[in-house]
Amino acid sequence: MSKRTIREKPAKRDAARPRRSAKLTAKHRLKIATEAGSDAGVWSTGDGGEKPFWETKRLQDMTPAEWDAVCDGCGQCCLNKIEEEDTGRIYLTRLSCRLLDLDSCRCTDYANRFAKMPDCMSIDMKAVRKLKWLPESCGYRRLHEGRGLAWWHPLVSGDPDTVHQAGVSVRGWARSEKGVPQSEIERYIIGEAG
Repeated sequence: MSKRTIREKPAKRDAARPRRSAKLTAKHRLKIATEAGSDAGVWSTGDGGEKPFWETKRLQDMTPAEWDAVCDGCGQCCLNKIEEEDTGRIYLTRLSCRLLDLDSCRCTDYANRFAKMPDCMSIDMKAVRKLKWLPESCGYRRLHEGRGLAWWHPLVSGDPDTVHQAGVSVRGWARSEKGVPQSEIERYIIGEAG
């Protein structure tokens, strides 16, 4: 089993193309970032309209609906983790919570997730600051660290499938925990968190 890592890729620039000082529209910057395969944040530059809420509000000031919209739908936080009791090290597995739809990478019962899965963890501001296993690509982590949202984030692209097209989601490689005996979970470790 291979270890899957997610790394920031610097934007590629064609040396033959001169730099322009004119401001680019958000749509044009998105097109350039998409073509280059960049994971850099895509920021609006005041091209006539209001800046989007994720550029003007701090995470802790967002409404519940805005907070939920920052989730990119990658499903990575829904992967099971194993903690070593002696060291406190946390390992990620490719086993997902049984409530995760592995095609859409969204919870099948989001409203009742805590009742159905008592070990489900709420991703709130405290978790964003504390959890070392949140992926580098996580929208909450990116905004908290001042990196902006990536081109493939549904709020930027306008398309919930770009997170899958960019290869950031667990679609195609995660497996549900359903039917996996507790004694075999370690077989599904993909690497250490953080």
